[in-house]
Amino acid sequence: MRKGVVHLLLIAGAIMMVTPFLWMVTTSLKTYLESMQIPPTIWPETWRFDNFARVFESADFLRYYANTIFITVLRTGAQLFLCSMAAYAFARLNFPFKNTLFLLMLSVLMVPMQVILIPNYALLAQLGWIDTFYALIVPGMFSAFGVFLLRQFFMGIPKELDEAAIMDGCTHWGIYWRIILPNAKPALVALAIFTVLAAWNDFLWPLVMTNSADMRVLSVGIANFEGQYSTEYPLLMAAALMSTVPMLLMFLFLQKHLIAGIALGGVRR
Repeated sequence: MRKGVVHLLLIAGAIMMVTPFLWMVTTSLKTYLESMQIPPTIWPETWRFDNFARVFESADFLRYYANTIFITVLRTGAQLFLCSMAAYAFARLNFPFKNTLFLLMLSVLMVPMQVILIPNYALLAQLGWIDTFYALIVPGMFSAFGVFLLRQFFMGIPKELDEAAIMDGCTHWGIYWRIILPNAKPALVALAIFTVLAAWNDFLWPLVMTNSADMRVLSVGIANFEGQYSTEYPLLMAAALMSTVPMLLMFLFLQKHLIAGIALGGVRR
């Protein structure tokens, strides 16, 4: 009986999560009049697959894609490298005020991004980085959450491996590169997925830090399909669908690694 109730709740939750996505798919295939029809229709009467082509005609969508991919790849690679090195230091090295510094770093997670948006904008303006890739990439190259996730995982790797490596003449860099990283693949994949999702879906930061159309990313470009007096909802949904599909495919192929990384990293001490 209890399992049946749990299954019903899970099915209800799944339906609530999937229904907006299905609505987006069907709306992307409708005409404008059908998308505004009241009462709304679920299935389009006329399947307009050309809406996807019209997205590329209405905006420089390929450039938005290229900008988003470029920013996402660089931010993800930098976070994996920098966060893993910081996590190794907090998990394996002994230095003064280590725990205090770690707690101070974690306190950054309690500060909403909106609170520091204006100071960051002023700083980047002084550097001359507004409306450049530097503003979109450099601030996202490090993450306190990434350091926390990897540190928890690194602390679960037996220290006997480090001692054996030191006896063989290995340096700290060698231990980090040859022992820690190969044994931390689940956590690294989990962090990579989180970073890709955050960079791909980031909206407020690129909106504030960029001005020109050449610097737009997918999230900002999709928002521009919404007009002041009317909105082409089929084009808006088609653009949103094309932006969502790569992340959906990534999760489907890497979900096992994501779950393993979170599960193993969450129990480390």
